[in-house]
Amino acid sequence: MNARRLSALLMLSLLAACGPLIPRVEPTAPVADNALAMGVRSVRADWGSLSAADASAALDAFAASCRVATSRSDLSGLTRPDDWSAPCAVAPGWPRDRALDFFQDNFAPVRVGEGTAFATGYFEPEILGSRTRQSASDVPVYGVPDDLERCWREGTPESEREGRAPLSRRTADGRCVEYYTRAQIEDGALEGRAPVIGYASDPVEFFFLQIQGSGRLRTPSGEVIRIGYAGQNGHAYTGIGGVMRERGLLGDGPGQYAGSMQGIMQYIRENPREGRDLMRLNESWVFFTELTGDGPLGSIGVPVRGESSVAVDPKFVPYGAPVLLDLDRNVADGLWVAQDTGGAIRGPNRFDTFWGAGVQARDTAGGMSGRGEAVILLPRASARRLGLRDRQ
Repeated sequence: MNARRLSALLMLSLLAACGPLIPRVEPTAPVADNALAMGVRSVRADWGSLSAADASAALDAFAASCRVATSRSDLSGLTRPDDWSAPCAVAPGWPRDRALDFFQDNFAPVRVGEGTAFATGYFEPEILGSRTRQSASDVPVYGVPDDLERCWREGTPESEREGRAPLSRRTADGRCVEYYTRAQIEDGALEGRAPVIGYASDPVEFFFLQIQGSGRLRTPSGEVIRIGYAGQNGHAYTGIGGVMRERGLLGDGPGQYAGSMQGIMQYIRENPREGRDLMRLNESWVFFTELTGDGPLGSIGVPVRGESSVAVDPKFVPYGAPVLLDLDRNVADGLWVAQDTGGAIRGPNRFDTFWGAGVQARDTAGGMSGRGEAVILLPRASARRLGLRDRQ
């Protein structure tokens, strides 16, 4: 769920819903010459279809993001820290029953690029686990190993040694080699080499928790151990849903499984040997840290909130920015706040909606695959500087 978080892209649903519920958006004036090359333009939003409860929840999420928005550089270049000062100054004390007025008064709706949105979903899983190993099939929940570091691997030409070195492992003789893969870690490569937070009782459930990037272990005594992303082994993420689709395992035909998280898990459980091999195609392994607080942390260090927080590509959407989604999955229509990112969240209109914890959150996120339109709300000061309309 933070920058660590590899998206729930593999959970794409084959289902589609009908008609959008949130604001219709009509283009207005094109951006002025000084707007960014990514194609940002002013739009007109119909605010009337947003509910008061949705706006109030979004205002709470926005207020929690202010300490980040007002203090760090915006990778998208659309905003500056000072641009957020005015809305952030009034957000804490703004009457929640007039939350919609807050967004109308303090932000300018814009579209980035074509505004054609694609959204998936993620959630905070809760799975069975324990502090100590209960059975041979239990999976260790590892913290970050001491030997995980960034270094240039042996044989890497000097011409390719640009930017950050890859996550790797230093051997006893000083060589830098790739880190252990998922299969090697499952076979015991990290025993005695990495701290253990606890143990997950179900390898399949833990695989999907790693994809989410955070979650909860519930012990037999009722203790809840909250874990969050702390690092990764440096190997690329492979979405097994895409692999299954290529192999003809997902779909609507006879013998195929539903193209959702639930369908993928069903296949793995009904075909344990093939399922294990399939999971090992995703060589990425996530390391965790134990968390305290009221929710999992997004990539900006702010707790994400169910049905209010959304993961974005920060190169296109500023952290802290409110986002209006109008999708063919009506359940995701509404106002969200950019507080997270993920490995598969790339591009100006790619989003991953957060649904909280519990059975309903799991079902909604696991089947979330929505297409439609996205509108980004920029502080009015940003809009003016970019030559965009700061009012509708």
